[in-house]
Amino acid sequence: MAEIVIGLGTSHSPQLSLTPDTWSLHAENDKRNPFLYGLDGKHHTYDEVLSMADSSIEKQLDPALWQKRYDACQVGIATVSQKLADANVDAVIVIGDDQEEIFHEDNFPAMAIYWGDTIPNVPDSLQAALKRAAWAYGLEEKEYPVAADLASHMIGSLIEQQFDMAHSRYLNKGRGMGHAFNFVYTRIMQDKIIPMVPVMLNTYYPPNQPTPERSYRLGQAINEAVKSWDNDKRVAVIASGGLSHFVINEEIDQRVIKDLETKNAQDLFDLPREHISSGSSEIRNWIAASGATEHLDFKLIDYAPCYRSPAGTGCAMAFGSWS
Repeated sequence: MAEIVIGLGTSHSPQLSLTPDTWSLHAENDKRNPFLYGLDGKHHTYDEVLSMADSSIEKQLDPALWQKRYDACQVGIATVSQKLADANVDAVIVIGDDQEEIFHEDNFPAMAIYWGDTIPNVPDSLQAALKRAAWAYGLEEKEYPVAADLASHMIGSLIEQQFDMAHSRYLNKGRGMGHAFNFVYTRIMQDKIIPMVPVMLNTYYPPNQPTPERSYRLGQAINEAVKSWDNDKRVAVIASGGLSHFVINEEIDQRVIKDLETKNAQDLFDLPREHISSGSSEIRNWIAASGATEHLDFKLIDYAPCYRSPAGTGCAMAFGSWS
């Protein structure tokens, strides 16, 4: 019987891989970002978010604090990387979101699994917002290994468990995996590449975003699928993305972290949908991972709210493990 022996969670924001002296440049992009949701859970322009922001956020923009949080994030990434290496697993299931990198409005499934033998990384397909941090997502066009046998088994098992999974066996020419996945290959695995099963949730785009409860149930079903895989492989699950962004919401982040630590699944189900929209929607990836690892205990490695503008924009970085 195969077994999920460890779970890990990591943010994957470009800001993680941009030195603090460039954060203000990234903040300029926030002024044009169409996906800003304020602390009231409503969609706003940057100027509207700025008008509602607490003046104390100015203290968060101190260069020394930026450097401290950047350094903490590098330790967080390194810790996740080391925990994965130490676990000595045979396959890694990565639960991430697709931001119109593979799927588009002509066909955008709520949940999908990629099960080709390999998956391509195509740096030229990176979104403009990722260009400055492209090194963190792989600078060369190459194929990465996929745990295709496990992926195929998972699709069949999930169908039997009443999950209508979409699947993809290959990507069209010129198209590569999304940054939720190549970040894990590049910055978490580094030179110790482990075959991956990319599980894609549509966290961002209405109208078919999985609910928090459905995300958790998917995680539970993934665990059942792994246990029914007929071999003795060791498997890891990684949640890629989050926590709150592009407007940081520390209250929601701390609620999620506490729920993960106390295994309060019901409170995760009850998270206000308006507060898990846009970038904050990636919290669903952590919820799914917690469903897959409910037999393990969650421990926070670090949390760093990396503000980058007086409007409170930025990304709240988080790193954690289930063991």
